[in-house]
Amino acid sequence: MTEPTLLSGRGLNLTFGTIPALADVDVDLWPGEMLAIVGESGSGKTTLLNVLSGRLAPDSGTVWYRDPADRLHDVHAMPAPALRTLHRSDWGFVHQDPRQNLRMTVSAGGNVGERLMAQGARHYGDIRSAALDWLEQVEIDANRIDDLPRTFSGGMLQRLQIARTLVTHPRLVFMDEPTGGLDVSVQARLLDLIRSLVTRLRIAVVLVTHDIAVARLLAHRIAVMQRGRIVETGLTDQVLDDPRHPYTQLLVSSVLNA
Repeated sequence: MTEPTLLSGRGLNLTFGTIPALADVDVDLWPGEMLAIVGESGSGKTTLLNVLSGRLAPDSGTVWYRDPADRLHDVHAMPAPALRTLHRSDWGFVHQDPRQNLRMTVSAGGNVGERLMAQGARHYGDIRSAALDWLEQVEIDANRIDDLPRTFSGGMLQRLQIARTLVTHPRLVFMDEPTGGLDVSVQARLLDLIRSLVTRLRIAVVLVTHDIAVARLLAHRIAVMQRGRIVETGLTDQVLDDPRHPYTQLLVSSVLNA
């Protein structure tokens, strides 16, 4: 990569009691790139996502973010209001359970519009027009704009969460198992949607998934975690077609033999 990194973690360590959740982790993300973090349950991948996104502080190490003006920020040294602003503007977060990011008592259009209003938008017509546009982009019928999310299926809720997240055109999105718990056919449709939107908008993504097939479909690069460490990283196809670390080999062979 010739351009500067968008996000970098260096020497990240975090222990829960006596359990090392992160052990000397280094990670980089470039603009427009999707990085998948894979590993079995308890490997540390979600902990790493939360540390990179500033939601969880490491015991040691630094996370650097490069803003649009090419200034570097130490994410965990940022004042809380500045970090909240960052999450409402340049950054987005897509949860496995969309209910964590949606207000279930607010209409679909209201959920999308709230993020615009948090950035200062006040013109009702413009906000509603943007909400309609994004519902269409995530394949939700425009007639559902005034419906409450509790009337939506699981797949629709996830697509609504994506619309709410992307309406402000963030540069970086963190995704935590975005297809987890969905039927296979619903997963496939959602994966196609994520891939097309991310590519078209050139969004950088840190994706946590236990599903190797999801990583292969979406990610440019992959980082394999085991017991809080990144044991292998590289271009996705390269790592998955020719895994070097025994743990990566085990992960890939378990998928092939499933």
